[in-house]
This record gives sequence, structure tokens and C-alpha cells, in this order.
Amino acid sequence: MDNTAPSRTRWTVVLRRWPTALAAGIAFLSLGGGGSDQGVAALANVLMLLPLLYLIVAKLRRRQASWPVLAALVVSFVLLRALDVIAPSAFFSAVALAVLVWGAVDGQLHRPGPFRTQALGMAAFGALALAGLIVDPDLGRYLVAAGWLFHGVWDFVHLKLDKVVARSYAEWCGVFDVLIAAQLVFML
Repeated sequence: MDNTAPSRTRWTVVLRRWPTALAAGIAFLSLGGGGSDQGVAALANVLMLLPLLYLIVAKLRRRQASWPVLAALVVSFVLLRALDVIAPSAFFSAVALAVLVWGAVDGQLHRPGPFRTQALGMAAFGALALAGLIVDPDLGRYLVAAGWLFHGVWDFVHLKLDKVVARSYAEWCGVFDVLIAAQLVFML
């Protein structure tokens, strides 16, 4: 009898779920990051990044661009925070507007399809993020948490439908979003 078969099966499952493991690890490392008003503001700014990625990938019509676009947006966020010249939410809003104008000019925004859906998602999640930045900090925390939670649901719908972004990205982002929402609600 081969005793290595069950061990291989477990590792195969873990390797197939690497996005979930990565999301859980990053969320664990960020524990306590959302506990202050500054942490909530940072998470509101990052919330703007999430639907922007979907919008850009839908505009490009290249699911394989999901991870490179995420890397570019995260680097942008880190640089904007370090330079402290412009709020990341303002920058991401401007980029979203530019992508939306590009989609309108080439007609993609006027046709039913993934880009139009992502434009609506950008508007809804962007509104939650911006509202979270301007209202009372206690209410803002719950608005930002709702944005993260609903974006997690958005990710899982895209994972199930296998649309717009890479499946590995949708899985990672869905798990990460739900865990961040829980951190915000419970102020871990």
C-alpha cells in the first residue's frame, strides 16, 4: 500500500488553491492595519483600485493582464502614499475616468457587455470608497467594509462565470476582500 498518495492529494489541493492561501497570508499580515482612521482611509483608497483593475482588464479584453495590472496599481498606490502629493483615490478616479472616456470614444461603453458592467461596478464601488473617506470615521469604516465585502461577492461571481479577469485573480481577490471586510467590521 502506498502511503504517499493521500499526502500528494493534500498538496495538490493546496497548490490548486494557491490564490486562497496567498490572500489569507496577506490578510493575516495586514491584521490591525484597518484599526485606525488612517487605516480605514488607506483601505478606502485601495477599494478604488479593485474595480479599476476590472475596468482596465475589461477594456483591454485580456484576462491574462489581471496580475500585471494589479502589480502596476499596487506600485502606483505605494508611490502615491510615499510621495503624498495626490490622494490615491483621486489618482484612481482620474485613471477610471480616462478609461471610461476611452471606452466611450471607441463605442465599447455604449454596447452591452463586460466593459459596461465593469463601468457600473467602478461607479458603485468608487462611490462607497469615496463616501467612506468623507463621512464620519465610524460610519466610513462600515461603508468601506461594505465595499470590500460586496467586491468580494463581485469577485466570486466573476470566478463562477469565468469572465473578465483571470480565475486565479478572482479567487485571490474574493478571499482577500472578504477577509479585509471582516477586519474592518471587527477592527482587528
